[in-house]
Amino acid sequence: MTTNPQLRIYDTTLRDGNQGIGIGLSLRDKLLIAQKLSDLGFHYIEGGWPNPTNEIDRSFYPAVHQLKLQSRIAAFGSTRRPGASVETDAFMQLLVETGAPVATIFGKSWDLHVEKVLRCSLAENVDMIGESVAHLKRHMDEVVYDAEHFFDGYRHNPEYALKTLLAAQEGGADVLVLCDTNGGTLPSDFLRIYREVRERTGAALGVHVHNDTGCAEANSILAAEEGAAQIQGTVNGIGERCGNANLITVVAALQLKRGMALVREDQLAHLSDLSMYVSEIANLSPNIRAPYVGSAAFSHKAGAHVDGVRKVRESFEHIVPESVGNERHFVLSDQSGGGTILEKLKDIKPDLDRSDPTVKKLLARIKQMESEGYHFETADGTFKLAAMSMLGEFTEPFTVLGFRVIEEKNGAGAPISEATIKVREGDVVEHTAAEGDGPVNALDAALRKALVKFFPRLAEVKLEDYKVRVLDGKAGTAAKVRVLIESTDGTARWGTIGVSTNIIEASWLALIDSLMYKLMLDRQGLEKRIISA
Repeated sequence: MTTNPQLRIYDTTLRDGNQGIGIGLSLRDKLLIAQKLSDLGFHYIEGGWPNPTNEIDRSFYPAVHQLKLQSRIAAFGSTRRPGASVETDAFMQLLVETGAPVATIFGKSWDLHVEKVLRCSLAENVDMIGESVAHLKRHMDEVVYDAEHFFDGYRHNPEYALKTLLAAQEGGADVLVLCDTNGGTLPSDFLRIYREVRERTGAALGVHVHNDTGCAEANSILAAEEGAAQIQGTVNGIGERCGNANLITVVAALQLKRGMALVREDQLAHLSDLSMYVSEIANLSPNIRAPYVGSAAFSHKAGAHVDGVRKVRESFEHIVPESVGNERHFVLSDQSGGGTILEKLKDIKPDLDRSDPTVKKLLARIKQMESEGYHFETADGTFKLAAMSMLGEFTEPFTVLGFRVIEEKNGAGAPISEATIKVREGDVVEHTAAEGDGPVNALDAALRKALVKFFPRLAEVKLEDYKVRVLDGKAGTAAKVRVLIESTDGTARWGTIGVSTNIIEASWLALIDSLMYKLMLDRQGLEKRIISA
């Protein structure tokens, strides 16, 4: 194991992560995420750049002080401007006025940037860095210096890049952060430069790595192993261009693989929750293949893999999924065997034996459905409905007697979609109609309108996603299609599927299963409450 007791995790999701394409966090979003980051034990939270044009970031600091978080809050900014003084520079003053205990400022390490972007002399840039750090150190508890474009600058002019670092060190910076701002440094070069800088400065070093070569996490982990005092990054790796180092991956790897005690074990067990939480607030689709926390990270599809992991967990899993708040999934497919079916049925019928004829029947039924175009990897709801029905544990609570969809378009106006549906619950028949934005939406509206009278909790169901895939492109418009619907009731989340040469019917089948699954969940919840009572 590698120990590094001085290492601290510095999160910049609210600032650098917020600069990613398609991301725009509100003040409330930032405060909610900050609370989660603090709950997870992250040592530093960078709130944003409180410049005159950024009202959200200026408002963040007084608001976050009210939360009384355990994490140290850092205000981000730049060195003083060329030709200005630290006493009169507006950006310097705004940093101090945040009341944050930590100031993080960036300065130029690459002579190309100094001459072509800042357009000042190399000497003045060095003065700007040293004076800015010293000024902030007089007014704030801690100063972190981000050496922007350091690795590019060091490759181009190592003596000057080091000179800028030494200026920050002499100014009193607590940590010197080497930034791979372009994200173009490969691990071997990264490690060589890091070691050279460590030897020549003797300072507490941190790293801030972007992911343009796909090496951000690897480089960050290498720095931690080399004794870095600070690792900067973002939740889920969000950020400009290809993003930043993913702190979810970095924290899990360092704690579980290198034994570095960064957060408590109970906090680490909420890492998956944090990843999902930030995705939801940022309105991003979670990466199912994300290391450690993705929904596919511990999913097993091939029969040999399933058999192996059932016998010896570590044969196909590098950590215990629950240590990061994840869980194992056995994926149904045409590669599945009886072992997969048995594992999937454990939650439904834990005492079921592999030799039970129902297992073989269900496996045969699943494989038949697969051959027809069904695909259960993300449609667990449809699988569980089929299994529960075959096991005699679930009976459909309503019957659809028929439906009709009408599409009408007159002139230049928008098309009108109307669905009529007839369902029976017990001896009662409900016949109703509804309009919608397209035929599927109209069907969904009519179905809910009919059923909510019998099953009020169906109103809780929200369709989160709707996907259509053509299974045989050669057949043109007569091709068979697969429709996948993802639904949630605010607590659980499930996928259902329908397959047909008629896209309306395929959608209908997925819709029916979605609502049936909700009713099954509610029935199971009621039974558990009755038993516990």
